[in-house]
Amino acid sequence: MRRIHPTAWLLVLLSAILQAIIFPLPGVYVFSWFAVAPLIVGLLRARPAGELEIAGSVRLAPASPAQGFLLGYVCGILWYAATCYWIYDTMRQYGGLSAPQALLALFLFCCYLGLYHGFFGSLICLVASPSRDFRRPLVIAPFLWVAIELARTRITGFPWNLLGIAQIDNVSLCHIASWTGVYGISFEILLVNVAIAAAFLVPRQKRFALLAAALAASAVLQAGRIIDAPPANADHAALLVQQNIPVSVEWTPPLLDQTLKDLTDLTAKSQATSGAKIDLIVWPESPAPFFTNDARFRSVLSTVARDAKSWTVAGTIGTESPKGAGGGPAGVFNSAVLVSPSGDWTDRYDKVHLVPFGEYLPFPTLFSFAGGLTREVGEFHHGTSHRPLDAGDQRLGIFICYESIFPDEVRQSADQGARVFVNISNDGWYGDSGAYAQHLNQTRMRAIENNRWLLSATDTGVTAAIDPWGRVVARIPRKERTALVAPYALIPVTTFYTRHSDWFAYACAIISLGALLASFLFRAKPKADSSS
Repeated sequence: MRRIHPTAWLLVLLSAILQAIIFPLPGVYVFSWFAVAPLIVGLLRARPAGELEIAGSVRLAPASPAQGFLLGYVCGILWYAATCYWIYDTMRQYGGLSAPQALLALFLFCCYLGLYHGFFGSLICLVASPSRDFRRPLVIAPFLWVAIELARTRITGFPWNLLGIAQIDNVSLCHIASWTGVYGISFEILLVNVAIAAAFLVPRQKRFALLAAALAASAVLQAGRIIDAPPANADHAALLVQQNIPVSVEWTPPLLDQTLKDLTDLTAKSQATSGAKIDLIVWPESPAPFFTNDARFRSVLSTVARDAKSWTVAGTIGTESPKGAGGGPAGVFNSAVLVSPSGDWTDRYDKVHLVPFGEYLPFPTLFSFAGGLTREVGEFHHGTSHRPLDAGDQRLGIFICYESIFPDEVRQSADQGARVFVNISNDGWYGDSGAYAQHLNQTRMRAIENNRWLLSATDTGVTAAIDPWGRVVARIPRKERTALVAPYALIPVTTFYTRHSDWFAYACAIISLGALLASFLFRAKPKADSSS
């Protein structure tokens, strides 16, 4: 096997850097149009072909599937390390891990998720022709990339920073997500990346024209960012309370009582000074131990709802069997409760998709060293349904914290009749890293996909109102104990994506499988012919 040419490794490094900086922070989104192109070129020009071109330069051929996996895998490891670096601080500060253990946890995380980039590299090289005909891998690359993103979502359960999220502020371009989900945007971005990559794979005399056309296409698509959509009408107002409670606090009964009093006073004062009719009050997911079986907490929250004459949602720790469980075993849940304007506790949502190592410990024997973070927040049970909560004429699609990164799971509540989304979260775990901004952008995409207003109430920020175009129309500063009067509206219209889920991504997966099968058949045919 011929060795990988050093140029291929440099292209892999360049691609990893570009893929990292298109997400917050720093968020140089314009680089998304050519962030993957160096990786594709590196895969298809990775090893000497044994022949010489004019001027003595080495002719380069596609990598073998094994080499393609290695190149893609290294790119994936570097990309995850650069975008999810915050995992180190989270495990170090709140997980009880030493610095070497936290570094090891981050490294293992990157090695695991980096496999998907490795599969992309291997499969691209698998369909490539040894004769340096690059048409097949270039044509299949956008389909394959989306299929890999679907696998990240459905198999691994960590679709953090899918490529299409980088263009979240491009209102015109992102509107396609209401038909295809975020995967359609990823596909469009990959199309341009493929065109740019092709410009460096064709003969030199054709390179300028193809590169100019690819850059012109990226400029036209990026220009959608300067075209704003019409204002979204809002006829309701919610009060989103940003508690700003530190993640690590030694809770005592007096401190808990004082915290409840402060939040109650803040809620009442904010409503009184807003001058608006408040239809909904939201307290976010909180590090404070607000248990549903705590009589003191129940009384305080009921009083808040009665005094405000508003429906109230609050993040809590559910301690009894969920509604409709039929007397099943009791458990501890990460929950959101709904309290009526009369002070009655009427409904509850239990978080379905829990955070591994944060809310439960997968394979406890194997990962016992990482159990510190779980001990900080508890060992939760999974909820079972994305059913909306009924708040009078409002149907609230509730999802908690990082559930917002799962397109299909958020979609389910809209498909069941949710007319406005409410995301409660505690982004204090991320510290001052770029993760809170990455999380916000992914949450915004869910509003676009389902054409819904989205109320994002967080403990430390960003607390915001997001319109159906994904625009942040109101927000408050991070790390302040304050409240936001957030406009919103109830929307009954169902988008194509809401009705049909990840159809586009599955179509890309089917096309990718077909291309791989065809590649095997084409490779096998000459052998069969030669033996006949």
